[in-house]
Amino acid sequence: MVEEMNRFLSSKKIIRTREKLVKNGSDGMFWSFTIRYIDDINTPERERLQQKVDYKTLLSDEEFSRFSVMRVIRKRVAGEDGVPPYAVFTDWELSELSKSDNLTMETMRKIKGIGEKKLEKYGQFFLQQAMDEKAQ
Repeated sequence: MVEEMNRFLSSKKIIRTREKLVKNGSDGMFWSFTIRYIDDINTPERERLQQKVDYKTLLSDEEFSRFSVMRVIRKRVAGEDGVPPYAVFTDWELSELSKSDNLTMETMRKIKGIGEKKLEKYGQFFLQQAMDEKAQ
């Protein structure tokens, strides 16, 4: 069963996974997994995910300025961690963060896509870098 699931998952583009421990009455508990994936490489969903967004037109001048600074910080953080920039924060996440005048861990926590693991790994460092950039 596990081999079959692994074979299936390795043939898909995984978008999101969620797991939940479910209590089954008196029978005990079990893990439930939800996996969102793209089956066909040419699906509209895949094309939508790959479209380039011009954030300069979507954000105010002030927000775009913060967004641009955050992209530089993200690139620095990603380089130090040896991961691609989108693994730190996506452009969409940065655009949402740039809409806040006062960036905090709580503000970051409210952005869809920024979970506890990302906050734990990049949150404090990113906030410190943003404050350093703001002070200059």
